[in-house]
Amino acid sequence: MAAVMPLSNLLDARRVWRGRAEPLPAGEQPTGWAALDAVLPSGGWPAAALSEILLPLDGVGELQLVLPTLARLSQGARAVVLVAPPYLPCVAGWRQHGVDMRRIEIVSATEADVLWATEQCLRSGSCAAVLAWPRQADDRALRRLQVAADGGRALAFAFRDRQHLSNASPAALRLELEARPQARVWVRKCRGGALPAQPVALPRALH
Repeated sequence: MAAVMPLSNLLDARRVWRGRAEPLPAGEQPTGWAALDAVLPSGGWPAAALSEILLPLDGVGELQLVLPTLARLSQGARAVVLVAPPYLPCVAGWRQHGVDMRRIEIVSATEADVLWATEQCLRSGSCAAVLAWPRQADDRALRRLQVAADGGRALAFAFRDRQHLSNASPAALRLELEARPQARVWVRKCRGGALPAQPVALPRALH
């Protein structure tokens, strides 16, 4: 019978190869929130894909969540488009956060046309990101946005009521935003990775 030797002895004698974990690469589309990037499989927003952000109600800080991303993308050549936002952005506040407002476009659309307008913007290839607030969007409609985001190589954000959480979604990423008692985000679905057991607390309060 072979002698039993402690693993530490084998390692010290260099008889067992010890692998080293490679550092995770920086995400192609970081969210700008280090704690959130750390738990997402891609190290940020899934590139060229749909991210669904579920809210208790409009105006709880959902734009603050994506503002670092909008600031980064607005420095590029492609536009950032908001389709029928429930509230107009605060121009002065966005500029203070580094957003180049010359790259921000706002599209007015009726509820019936929100999904169509969002899909056309995503497919165009001229948008870095498209944000929309569809009230009614079934699995088929969301899948069309996912396909359009992939075809146009754009980030797609759909802000929806969290009552839709129980419904299946083709989105690559689903986040649920809580504003009280503190700002935090639950990762409810993430393509290519396990769901974190705890929410991600955001270090700065969302307004």
